[in-house]
Amino acid sequence: MSAAASRSIVLFLLVVFLQQVAARKVHGNGGFERVFDRQQADRVESLPGQPSDVGFRHFAGYVTVNETHGRALFYWFFEATHDVHKKPLVLWLNGGPGCSSIGYGAMEELGPFQVQKGGIALNPNSWNKDANLLFLESPAGVGFSYTNTTQDLSEFGDALTAHDAHLFLVNWFKRFPQFKGHDFYITGESYAGHYVPQLAEKILEGNQNGPKKDRINLKGIMIGNAAIDSSSDDRGLVEYAWYHAVISDELYGTIMKECNFSDDGEESDKCGVAWDKFFEALRDIDLYSLYTPACTDQQDQRRSFLSLLQKKNGHRRRPYNSYDPCADNYVIKYLNRDDVQAALHANVSGIIPYKWAPCSDALTKWTDAPASTLPIVKKLVDANLRVWVFSGDTDDRVPVTSTRYALQKMELATVKAWREWFTSDQVGGYTVVYDGLTFVTIRGAGHMVPMITPVQASQLFAHFLQGTELPAKPLHN
Repeated sequence: MSAAASRSIVLFLLVVFLQQVAARKVHGNGGFERVFDRQQADRVESLPGQPSDVGFRHFAGYVTVNETHGRALFYWFFEATHDVHKKPLVLWLNGGPGCSSIGYGAMEELGPFQVQKGGIALNPNSWNKDANLLFLESPAGVGFSYTNTTQDLSEFGDALTAHDAHLFLVNWFKRFPQFKGHDFYITGESYAGHYVPQLAEKILEGNQNGPKKDRINLKGIMIGNAAIDSSSDDRGLVEYAWYHAVISDELYGTIMKECNFSDDGEESDKCGVAWDKFFEALRDIDLYSLYTPACTDQQDQRRSFLSLLQKKNGHRRRPYNSYDPCADNYVIKYLNRDDVQAALHANVSGIIPYKWAPCSDALTKWTDAPASTLPIVKKLVDANLRVWVFSGDTDDRVPVTSTRYALQKMELATVKAWREWFTSDQVGGYTVVYDGLTFVTIRGAGHMVPMITPVQASQLFAHFLQGTELPAKPLHN
């Protein structure tokens, strides 16, 4: 036996021992076997096409959040590549509302596996090099998550989604008690600008008012290209498009004339018509990544974002959805394979009446969504949590312009002025430190920053976890 193999065996036995100790502390000696067996039932031994000897363990399965309704959320958890018992635990959420954190975050952006035409490969910039990574498909009706009560699908909104996500975490920690004391962070992008702050607020409330045994060691949040203030989002969206020469002067003028970008979200019918023309004008380029090629083959696989326009309070709501490149086609095909679902312990009963999709058509209505989550973000800042906001600067769905308008509304004092930061010897983007909040741009990145600029994204993530500033000077190898 080689020295490397011996070290691997010793490390594995040590991890198992630490898990046993942690489980005993939380559940007592009598409950350890149940905890260990439940974890092992969720262990993903190997995925079809998975490279051998990946160097970390991963688990997937369901956590029930409502017994009466039969509501269960699907998760995929990856241990860190090293120092599992020391690394923080990080939850990633994609937005939509209605899009999958498994299909996007885990398999196209920051997870350890990336689907390719011939199978799956290891992601050299996976975030599980710096943390234990947890991905959640939320709410029920998204991806493999489900409910046995059909009426639920027309009742989801921000409030119920946050409630279920918090309950998921409480129950997940009961299944994986060895991670209960780890520093915990919530990250995400797009409409996760709602999900992440709202879930963080739920955790703070639960820590203060709930049972001590259910407390979660929340340390901070990080959100990217995030929908946090609808009036700022809309104003920034049209201005960015005009400044980057993708809409005409006439269309820009019409939107600026007919739309008032008010905080209450109320707009005229003429404004709605103008917005329809706006999205039609961008039909042949990728709104989510202006300067990368658009997917032009198998267009029937692409989701029609315009079809998601919903009526709410008499005005149109435009979806904050995820980047949809042709890579989606590989993920769709892969996650709908029976052998892949069996390996992931997904759809085990076979009762989900629809195929897995990157964004769900099962959610028939979105019942509540505040126009702004800035008050919650401010509450998190005041609670001394680490709060970072980042923005890929070639996204025109929630562009950097929108985020800057939104952050201005918070009126936070500037602690460290706007400056460039570096990846190797190149400018990676720009950053400014406010009182309690750090804002970072990523140069050349679209809506899905870890997909478009994976090196810069992993660098950003590492500095966020460490609470350290990004390099102000070039880095030379």
